[in-house]
Amino acid sequence: MPTTYRGLFRTPEFAPLFATASVQIAATTVSGLALGTLVYTATGSPLLSALSMFGPSLAQVIGATALLSAADRLPPRAATAGLALAFGSGTALLAVPGLPMWAVFAVIMFLGLVGAVGGGVRYGLLSEILPGEGYLLGRSVLNMSVGIMQICGFAVGGGLVTVLSPRGTLLTGAALYLVTAAVARFGLSGRPPRASGRPSIAATWRTNARLLSSRPRRYVYLALWVPNGLIVGCESLFIPYAPRHAGLLFAFAAGGMLLGDTLTGRFVPPGLRRSLDAPLRLLLAAPYLVFAAHPGLTIAVAAITLASIGYSATLLLQDRLMALTPKDVHGQALGLHSAGMLTMQGVGAALAGAVAQHVSPATAMAVMAAASVTVTVLLAPGLRGEPAPVPEASPQSAA
Repeated sequence: MPTTYRGLFRTPEFAPLFATASVQIAATTVSGLALGTLVYTATGSPLLSALSMFGPSLAQVIGATALLSAADRLPPRAATAGLALAFGSGTALLAVPGLPMWAVFAVIMFLGLVGAVGGGVRYGLLSEILPGEGYLLGRSVLNMSVGIMQICGFAVGGGLVTVLSPRGTLLTGAALYLVTAAVARFGLSGRPPRASGRPSIAATWRTNARLLSSRPRRYVYLALWVPNGLIVGCESLFIPYAPRHAGLLFAFAAGGMLLGDTLTGRFVPPGLRRSLDAPLRLLLAAPYLVFAAHPGLTIAVAAITLASIGYSATLLLQDRLMALTPKDVHGQALGLHSAGMLTMQGVGAALAGAVAQHVSPATAMAVMAAASVTVTVLLAPGLRGEPAPVPEASPQSAA
């Protein structure tokens, strides 16, 4: 298994998977900023602006309960390309002038529904390309690409919104999704599904029940979902907090995440992983408490950058999740993590937007941060100890 970045990119199929993930994040970032700006300009509502950027995440809960079995039961290349085409078409539709607000949110929810499968497909494929210890290094590099693409996407997206208008920027995002589909189709090799049988609601429910039947796994999922989602609620208020500098705030948040993923994925030894995830989750939330004092832009940028380093706790918790999960359901396990996390991010955005309707955006951010700290403290007892070995796949599990 590769232990260096050079070795990682020499691993067959990792480079095209990295490229598809990177271009898709760029598309999501550019189109999300454009859509949030479009909705806030049209409505003046912090709640609707937050939901337009993070609302697709709310639909993830439906996808997680109905569609996730597809993550292990569809050929990864076809699924990756097909999902990118669906997102490209939906994003282009959002750019149609005069589209009613109810239709905007209907498209957003549809994209969130089909997108629930995407994380499971991508990260399940990663676990095949880089099994065992290689997965953490590979996932850290994919997370680093998220940080880089978000920095570039928010910086470029802010400029495109000014030069092209929000609708023109949405069309740019749609074009990037089409590039993603092309890279997946021609860069990835054809692989069979990891599990047999047709995707179905019953298969999804059965495997989700299997994943959540373990108490240690339940605590890991909660730690992956809730503290993260509450802090994304803080980020969803960047536009109403600083309309002229929102792109800057998003870019520095992405920079902090990039730094954290680089340090954690490359330099944290296995023996320290279990002891660092809780401090990193606290770091993710605590700096946002400074927003209770309504800081200026310089302090806000510093606090956001420092806090975003804490997102690297997700890497360590994913490593624990893989140790607790049989290989035959790695795709659905990672899809459930991704869908649950994105759902909680949508919930966090909705909660933060609702609070900001009654108090200032800065105060609402401090409230969400305090809630995240509280959840991390409450989850600590259930996350103590090492994960027990898991049995290999049973023949019935893939049915």
